Amino acid sequence: MQITAIVTNSAAGHDVTVRTGDSAQLLRVPPKSAGKGSAINGGEFLMLALATCYCNDLYREAERLGIPIDGVEVEASAEFPGVGLAATNITYRASVSSPAAPSVLAQLLCETDAVAEVHNTVRAGVPVELVRRQA
Repeated sequence: MQITAIVTNSAAGHDVTVRTGDSAQLLRVPPKSAGKGSAINGGEFLMLALATCYCNDLYREAERLGIPIDGVEVEASAEFPGVGLAATNITYRASVSSPAAPSVLAQLLCETDAVAEVHNTVRAGVPVELVRRQA
């Protein structure tokens, strides 16, 4: 499955599109007040990616295991020490509202942590390559 994000920014406008396979969605992301770039920064999106991934995966894994879930809250945070420096102290926490026993939910949280794709990508330190477009 190929996942792509495209940000197009100019004086004429600001558009953000995400695509998984053949399915594309336009996201409402405001431009900076000066118009140059997104009002939401990459670090915020990275934390949103971690929180969204874990939330979605909790529901997926709960369904697979037959665990009912009424609601989920996930909070991800990190420290960004300066320009060009990698994030440090990346943490996240989650709470699940469910009639299931606390021990069952604890196991769900652990099992989901092990299979959360975005988390595992960050943990693996996958290389990121700039591919230059031909003019």
